[in-house]
Amino acid sequence: MAMARSKIDSAHKKIRMTGDRLLVEVQTEEGERKSRGGILIPATADVSRRLEWGEVVMTGPTVRSIEPGDSVLFAPDSAYEVEIRGDLYVILREPDIQALAAAAQEDTPGLYL
Repeated sequence: MAMARSKIDSAHKKIRMTGDRLLVEVQTEEGERKSRGGILIPATADVSRRLEWGEVVMTGPTVRSIEPGDSVLFAPDSAYEVEIRGDLYVILREPDIQALAAAAQEDTPGLYL
């Protein structure tokens, strides 16, 4: 039985998201940051209530308005962290997304990143 299990563990498996789930690659900021006014924010500052940006890697079959490649804004406490082949991702539900940044057409009103 142990031999059969090792073959399964070593094989690569394709990941698919279910329902309204999103697999998002976290965009981490290392070190110090500056505010718009030029104030230096140290890396040790408490950012527990701060929303984070991430890039959507994969979506579940019932996700309607978000596509892979979109940047999404989410609360870190609504995400489940997962490590896949050494890279950090989070799993979110579509309703947990606060904002979406996608390629915009020239005549689309709104803020741009």
